[in-house]
Amino acid sequence: MVRPLLVKVTCGADDAERANQGLTVAATALAAGAEVDLWLAGDAVWTAVADRPDPFLLEHAAAPRDLVAAVRAGGTVTVCSQCAARRGIGEADLDPGVRIAGAAVFVETALRDGVQALVY
Repeated sequence: MVRPLLVKVTCGADDAERANQGLTVAATALAAGAEVDLWLAGDAVWTAVADRPDPFLLEHAAAPRDLVAAVRAGGTVTVCSQCAARRGIGEADLDPGVRIAGAAVFVETALRDGVQALVY
């Protein structure tokens, strides 16, 4: 049995390599059969805003919005409520299936039995 994986990405264009690593790990884990919860905080939230171009692109790496879409297709994608509010983003601004939630929901998810949490 594959353990559930919680991946939190806390950066975006300001640290594109670290952000892309987190998104890639989440998408790869989902493809490997893991239950994946992807949390987007800080400037990573821009990767889940509908009708926006990718906030950054890296050579030899998948596009961030494509990676988030892959996780949305079979996992859970959540945007930090405070991060969204600071950027004027509401649930209607997000890609279909992306939710906004706060620290209490993150902690509840992280403390579930068997969860492996990674923060980028």
